Amino acid sequence: MPSFRWLKRHGALEHAQDIKLIVGLGNPGARYAHSRHNAGFMIVDRFARVHELDFARKRFNALIAEGKVGGQRVMVAKPQTFMNSSGEAVGKLFGFYKIAPHDLLIIYDDLDLPLGKIRLRANGSSGGHHGMESIIARIGTSDFPRLRAGIGRPNPDADIDHVLSNFEAAERDVINETFARAAQAIDVWLADGIDKAMNRHNA
Repeated sequence: MPSFRWLKRHGALEHAQDIKLIVGLGNPGARYAHSRHNAGFMIVDRFARVHELDFARKRFNALIAEGKVGGQRVMVAKPQTFMNSSGEAVGKLFGFYKIAPHDLLIIYDDLDLPLGKIRLRANGSSGGHHGMESIIARIGTSDFPRLRAGIGRPNPDADIDHVLSNFEAAERDVINETFARAAQAIDVWLADGIDKAMNRHNA
């Protein structure tokens, strides 16, 4: 798949479609459905429910929900490639729909943020997140917005066990409130851009 640099050099981005691509990261299947690593899936599920968007089809190995939010055409995607290969699906969607980097929002879990915190950034590195590493490698740029949801790191020696564990019942209220705020942050990003979304939600 052509990289972002190739697309820009050859003028392909001049024909970018007027669509925002919102991607939640996670692992497919019932085994991982409620795991901390699937925070990205859960947040876009919440966003889609609020706006009555259905994940009605599959394309480029991603579940897709499409529609309009506030007059803006949006595509919400959940890659089905497993976390560490998220770039395979995202790269194909990014290239096929000629998405401009600033119109791409990636949503994922973050061990370095406390449970209940969300953070938005306009760009940046992967921060060691393998799903983000895969996406950056496939699209050829890290200059795109992202929303991170904190899952905490209670034991640095057990990161894998922690990210693949389910949220506990005692955490349910915090998680519901956090994911609701994350969905609201997506709304602000769509309507007003990443700077206003950061100012409003990076408390």
